[in-house]
This record gives sequence, structure tokens and C-alpha cells, in this order.
Amino acid sequence: MACEPDWVARAPHPALRPFVARYVGYAGFPPAPGVHRGLPGAHATLIVSLDEPVPVVGMPDPDRSPVRARALIGGLCLAPVLIGRERPQSGVQVELRPLGLAHLFGVRAAELSGHVVDLADLADLAGLGDSVVPVPRSLPDRVAEAPDWARRFAALDAALAGSLTRRWDPVPELARAWWRLTRTAGALRIEALAHEVGWSRRHLAARFRAETGLSPKQVARILRFERATAMLRAGGGHDLAGVAVACGYSDQAHLSHEWRALAGCSVRTWMSEELPFLQDTSAVPGADSGV
Repeated sequence: MACEPDWVARAPHPALRPFVARYVGYAGFPPAPGVHRGLPGAHATLIVSLDEPVPVVGMPDPDRSPVRARALIGGLCLAPVLIGRERPQSGVQVELRPLGLAHLFGVRAAELSGHVVDLADLADLAGLGDSVVPVPRSLPDRVAEAPDWARRFAALDAALAGSLTRRWDPVPELARAWWRLTRTAGALRIEALAHEVGWSRRHLAARFRAETGLSPKQVARILRFERATAMLRAGGGHDLAGVAVACGYSDQAHLSHEWRALAGCSVRTWMSEELPFLQDTSAVPGADSGV
């Protein structure tokens, strides 16, 4: 009989919180073979495996080739990342703030939009070569060799803090727009957002896309979806109509349509296949600090 997954969530070191939202450690996940859907969200993601390479069998952008590595990094997307689950896996998921990626890796989130790459190939993808100060290639080994979650997270703190040598601050208007969108869970009208930061809607969309790879409207769409996902994890599956209204959808049918588009399956399918193995790890002290 397979053991239950072990989940641990923690905020990063305070110096990293403008760039990293949180760490989520997992062991024995998923307990059954098949395909796990990595759903769209408002963070870029770094996965560090504690054992075997992680097989990405389906990209958000279907034109991208699958990849398999012990350290993977992916950007914002409008479709799920499909991860093969040949056997239970253990690792750490690092939630990265999109506007802070350049501080850690020397690349903007737009370079990774809809894509997942081996962390070792990140510099080549961006065409930056030696101008990037990379996270050490030995990162998976360092994390895996640590005997417990506290020291694994400490190893991540040390590696990520050691890469903070390049600064690429977004302009204040862009940072403000991102902050307002995330704090309203995508409920703010884009026209009102543009007016608030003093830009035209067209200029806001162009700057957003250049930095993140997505438009403000697309990011708002992801944020509403992410909030719905959080509510379902917290036990809201008994009232999908209520979840839909709370997250800014016109009705349950609208929620269902968006779920199929962003998750690649129905709400009920996701709830039956994945929800039993997931935990609500959203309450992490200090994890909401940052742009």
C-alpha cells in the first residue's frame, strides 16, 4: 500500500521574499501512476527533484518539446503542464514571482512563457550566455543530500541568495499594476487598472506582455482560476456555483468553460483524479511579501 504524500510549505528567507513566494516540499507524490496536471497560476515555478528526473510529457505550448530533468523552471502559461507520474516523486516546488525572475536568473518571465526548461539550459534559452549568474548545477544534489525539510529549504535559500547579483527592476507602474491585479485576484477591470497607473490600456498591455509573456487580461484570467482552485482545495467543491460567483465568473457554466480551457479537463474530473492527493498549503507566514 502506497504511503500518504508528505507536504511541507515554508516562506523563503526574508531577503528572498521579493522574488520567491514560498517553498512547497512533497514526498511520495503522486501515489498512483498516470499524468499530473500542473495548473496555470500567477507564479513561475522551479521544481527541484530529490530523486529521479521529472518527466514533463506535455507542454503548455504544444509546439514545445517534452523535457526531463532534476531541476525544471517554467513561466506563466494558459494551459497545464503535464507531468508523467511513473512512480511517487519527492522534491521541492519553488513559487517564483514573475517580476523578480531577472534578479535570480537574469531572464524575464516572458522568456519562459508557456515553456518549461531544464534549469541548466536557461541561459542558452535566453541567449544571455555568460552574462547570467546561474543557480549552481549541483542544486538538486545539494537539496537531496539535506536530511530534512528545514535543511533542504536552507540549501535553496543559500543557492538562490547566492544568485542575487543581477538587478533588473520593473518600472514602478508595471510593479503597481501587477500588485493591484494579484491583490484583487483578477477582479479589477483592465481599463481601470491602466487609468490607475497612468498608462493607456494599449501601453499597459504591451509592457505587461514584454515582461511576463501575457497580457493583463490573461493574467487576470489566471488569477481568477487560481482563486477557484484554492477554494476547491479548501473544500468548496460542494458548491461550484458559489465558487464561480466568488471568483468573478458569471455563473457555473462560465467557470466550467474556463476550467476546461485552462486545466484541460472538467472541474469534476480534476476533483476526482487530483484533488484527493493535494493539500491546501496557502497559509504560509510571510509568503505574500513582494511585488
